[in-house]
Amino acid sequence: MQPLESWGRYPPARQAAVSVHWRSDPLPRVHGTLLPFGQGRSYGDCCLNEGGTLLATSRLDRFIEFDPEQGVLRCEAGVRLGDILAFAVPRGFFLPVVPGTRFVSVGGAIANDIHGKNHFRAGTFGRHVRRLELLRSTGERAVCSPAANAELFAATVAGLGLTGLVTWAELQLRPVKGPFIEAETVPFRGLDEFFALDADSSERFEYTVAWIDPRPGDVRGLYFRGDHSERAGKPPSLRDPAALPLDLPDFAVSGPTVAAFNALYYARGRLRTSRKQVHYPPFFFPLDAVGSWNRVYGKRGLLQFQCVVQDRAAVSALLERIVSSGLRSSLGVLKTFGDVPSPGMLSFPRPGATLALDFPNRGAQTFALLDALESIVRDAGGALYPAKDARMSPASFAAAYPRAAGFERHVDPAFSSSFWRRVRAA
Repeated sequence: MQPLESWGRYPPARQAAVSVHWRSDPLPRVHGTLLPFGQGRSYGDCCLNEGGTLLATSRLDRFIEFDPEQGVLRCEAGVRLGDILAFAVPRGFFLPVVPGTRFVSVGGAIANDIHGKNHFRAGTFGRHVRRLELLRSTGERAVCSPAANAELFAATVAGLGLTGLVTWAELQLRPVKGPFIEAETVPFRGLDEFFALDADSSERFEYTVAWIDPRPGDVRGLYFRGDHSERAGKPPSLRDPAALPLDLPDFAVSGPTVAAFNALYYARGRLRTSRKQVHYPPFFFPLDAVGSWNRVYGKRGLLQFQCVVQDRAAVSALLERIVSSGLRSSLGVLKTFGDVPSPGMLSFPRPGATLALDFPNRGAQTFALLDALESIVRDAGGALYPAKDARMSPASFAAAYPRAAGFERHVDPAFSSSFWRRVRAA
């Protein structure tokens, strides 16, 4: 058994790992359960399989077929989204949905039905998957799409890798003129100003998101918005960044350190409010400039809390509870989802505001805060994001994902995860 970590580095888990080299290979025969593992960018335990085996898919990294007229790409499930962009942007295409990092595999993007800064326009990643091949433990290979094997497709999209191994997927790309984004930064104070700014920006811009700094009696932030530029040009190089060489000590994410960082970041943002053209990587993937940035949080790691709630009062209550806890977050994100239907049975996005914050793992203090935040979300009829979760209770999961019982019928009996066993515990 060897230690493998999620991006948050919590909880620790021990599981075997088997590399999948060819999409034509059968599933390996192992003792215990299986779970696909892409780039390990999920924060909690949905990519972990304590006591079982992970199917490492990073070797499934081949492009299979590309239609330059229609912008349709078929590739293996281990291909990273950044690799697709490096291939597609020079050819005049872009992924319709990207998350906050380019180091996510296609299989992981499907398994978590990821969303981006344009959910209110494009919906989730799964809406742009034309079809996929699913390898089941029986040896069956099912080609699934919204029209063929539709229920299994709906279970596999946002299915957390539990329905089998996705070997390849066919994606519909969108046309772009070049590698630039027309970007603008707008400072704001208070939730009322955020929601007014968001309502206006969502009408006029394709991509919107806000960085926030919760403080006593107030929240301040920087609102980022942008569109694909008409400007042509040479795409930027997408080299993998140098990684942090070691884990940083606890004071790196202490309250005073984070407060000082947030103050500096807000001040710098206020000085950079002019509309400008930027290459797409710093707009979509600012954290990718530093490899293994999760090591900033030290060996104990971090826990991310991400929820969606419809009630603005719930957002205010969440921020107030965070401030009163004394824990500071160096990365807080607030944006809104639209009403574009999600294709997966367990898809997270739904209409409302989604709040995401990173907290250093301080043990009981952090767990108590997350439990309190979860209670606010559950009382507000909201949901927590499985891809970011390490603490959600079975009761909260059942309330937020009422289609779980129907989904469970499609779970491959040889597949499981630490997350699934936790949230489906009796």
